[in-house]
Amino acid sequence: MISPKDFLKYLTAGTLFGFVLMKSEVVSWFRIQEMFRFDSFHMYGIIGVAILVGLISIQIIKRFNVKDLNGNGITINPKDATQVTRYIVGGTMFGLGWALLGACPGPMFALLGSGITIIIVPILAALAGTFAYGALRSKLPH
Repeated sequence: MISPKDFLKYLTAGTLFGFVLMKSEVVSWFRIQEMFRFDSFHMYGIIGVAILVGLISIQIIKRFNVKDLNGNGITINPKDATQVTRYIVGGTMFGLGWALLGACPGPMFALLGSGITIIIVPILAALAGTFAYGALRSKLPH
């Protein structure tokens, strides 16, 4: 069970993340459409910075043996090279959904928090898809 102190940490981090998403216009449908039409560098710049931050963070975790909130060591397993087709298909499906909807999972909640209530429909669809995957997971190839 999560403690109230940890809940407050996660709530604060999520709120700050949502604020950054809104201020950087990452959740803007127009910015996303600009990206997929190659009309603007804005989103590509943000994605590039995110990749750079991720690379630096992983190196810090590996070099300084960073621990999680419970004091356990963080391990990052290498990707299975035999699964490249799965990664390409999954990434393509994600990209198509992102292009058609104009939002990916993280920003959907930031949009809801900013008052864009129509995003409830894709959130419910995402939850239904997650539930369906959980129910069918044992029957799917992995």
